Amino acid sequence: MKKNIILALFIFTFMSSCTAGNRFSSNKSIQDTSKNEENINKKNTYAEGQILTGECSYYGTKFHGRKTANGEIYDMYKLTAAHKYLPFGTILEVENLQNGKKVRVRINDRGPFKKGRILDLSYNAAKTVDMISDGVTRVRVIIIKLGTDS
Repeated sequence: MKKNIILALFIFTFMSSCTAGNRFSSNKSIQDTSKNEENINKKNTYAEGQILTGECSYYGTKFHGRKTANGEIYDMYKLTAAHKYLPFGTILEVENLQNGKKVRVRINDRGPFKKGRILDLSYNAAKTVDMISDGVTRVRVIIIKLGTDS
């Protein structure tokens, strides 16, 4: 009798551990798929003339000379920007809502990676709209021309 109970417990434990392992694998692949779909949907929701508003930051000397996401070398003195999903080569007009100053930039990198920010400007672009001392400012972004590279 004891042998049957021990055998039943062993089989139950073995079977439940296999089920949990399979369930974990399934969930992981479902999560990966949904993340890809989310990114694809965000990439395809933009149009020329569309206006975006939000917080903008900039990046400078720390990244100067490093490779950007599209393979270019980051030059903090060029008028470029990073966006999470817009295609590389997209041209934007960025207006600092604090002072009305504007700049046109080209997307060549991915970011920003701080929650709540919609754009990272190059140092020179940030200087053009006079946001260096603030570091982060509220901007209006108009998509002038969509790029063709992802």
